[in-house]
Amino acid sequence: MYGGRRREMSGYEAATTNNRMEIMAAIEALRVLKAPCHVKLHSDSAYLVNAFLQNWLTNWQRNGWVNSKKEPVENQDLWRELLNVAKPHKVEWIKVKGHADNIYNNRCDELARAAITNRAGVDARVGEGL
Repeated sequence: MYGGRRREMSGYEAATTNNRMEIMAAIEALRVLKAPCHVKLHSDSAYLVNAFLQNWLTNWQRNGWVNSKKEPVENQDLWRELLNVAKPHKVEWIKVKGHADNIYNNRCDELARAAITNRAGVDARVGEGL
């Protein structure tokens, strides 16, 4: 949202995880910005928000993309892309409670469910040879 305007986007990816899609949502939201901005990015994903607020990303980068268990960081490809697209902006990462009557979070859930439903219908029609 900017000024009085709101832009809505949604997407679908088969065989993925909620964590990957949460990161992808942030990437795509930042990609559409035309100029460096101060961004308040709200998410119900603790995984996404805590990566910034608790300095996980800083530690992962310093440790060569290895986590505290000495294992490769999951979703490294997306974390690197997110850092890249966030670079020109001043991003404030805000954790919101999921499924708690936040109208914008509820709308995001609606868009995500619709993308899944729409894609499932396409996949079913393709499977039927249409």
